[in-house]
Amino acid sequence: MAPQLPHPIRLAPQPEAQPTKVGVKSPEDVVVVAAVRTAMTKGRKGGLKNTRADELLSFVFKGIIERTGIDPKLVQDICVGNVDGKGGLATPSRMAALAAGFPDTTSVMTTNRQCASGLQACVQIASSIQAGLLDIGIGAGVESMSNDYFDRNRKMSKKLPQEVPVAADCLVPMGVTSENVASDYGLTRQEQDEFAVASHKKAAAAQAAGYFKEEIIPVKATVYDKDGENPKEVLVDQDDGIRANSSVESLAKLKPVFKKDGSTTAGSASQISDGAAAVLLMKRKTALALGMPILGKYVTSAVVGVPPRIMGVGPAYAIPVAIERAGITQDDVDIFEINEAFASQALYTVRVLGIPFEKVNPKGGAIAIGHPLGCTGARQVCTLFPELKRTNKRIGVTTMCMGTGMGMACVWERE
Repeated sequence: MAPQLPHPIRLAPQPEAQPTKVGVKSPEDVVVVAAVRTAMTKGRKGGLKNTRADELLSFVFKGIIERTGIDPKLVQDICVGNVDGKGGLATPSRMAALAAGFPDTTSVMTTNRQCASGLQACVQIASSIQAGLLDIGIGAGVESMSNDYFDRNRKMSKKLPQEVPVAADCLVPMGVTSENVASDYGLTRQEQDEFAVASHKKAAAAQAAGYFKEEIIPVKATVYDKDGENPKEVLVDQDDGIRANSSVESLAKLKPVFKKDGSTTAGSASQISDGAAAVLLMKRKTALALGMPILGKYVTSAVVGVPPRIMGVGPAYAIPVAIERAGITQDDVDIFEINEAFASQALYTVRVLGIPFEKVNPKGGAIAIGHPLGCTGARQVCTLFPELKRTNKRIGVTTMCMGTGMGMACVWERE
């Protein structure tokens, strides 16, 4: 018996007119012209461990310019998703844009919607274009977990949890929320390990076939030894967390991380990673006037709230709302890019919504590829469109859960 949703899905009222319709091309559509990313590398271990967030951003910003040949002066605004950078990464993001060649007339802002920050950045730019506030913009995401995650300010108010008990759940460690989802909805250790192994197998097959090359911008990075000395330049052009030899037997040997008798291990959780991604968006009529390629279009999105103690169920709520707004059914969706924060929460979403497994993360997910928090939402867009093209599919959904209890989903359509 499939797990049940903990409370009814609340659909927002339908707008009177859909600004973007699936299957219908309009000059007013917001389209994706380019989507690029760095490789995702292991936090404190990989080739990007000594590369700061602003440097990571500058690489993908330069990649957008080089990939499309767009005049940087035409880009009016950039929104960057980030979770752990000091000061919201506002100043480093502006520096990255200027260093990449965008003029001082290109404005920059940052946003933090937890693990959906990169996707929120893309939606922020798309919505601004739809509203007529700008013509061309970039939604991006970045996280240098090696440099920022471990130094985050963890001081929280102790008063609110005492006065409002549900607020205390916002401070529950993410791994514990994974255990809550698994125990509440009967997701076994075996099932989670099998899901994690499948992620590595799919990612390894995609990497071996060269399927990631279209989305990754190679980066020349400098790494230092453990004493911060002996700099060495390395070429970073592949995700380094993918384990082709992963097996259920090997994962079964790992001890639970968050509860002594729990089921979530390092093998069934997303990897702490470094990386950046950027998505160039504009109206269809603008892209056609500039002679730019069109990968596909932004259709709509949804953000919902769920109980913080089981924050991982967020996508199970956000997906139905987003596809309802898009005027389609779940069966119309060809690919679901579901962020694998933990195997338990991704597996829950697949089970409760009845999503065919072959439609889920066909090139693997965050358990194998990595999850640089603020980057992932934009990274999924980079991964989605090449796969839709390769398989001659049309509609994709990118989605993730968020700390403190939320879910976000976005509908995209390939040309």
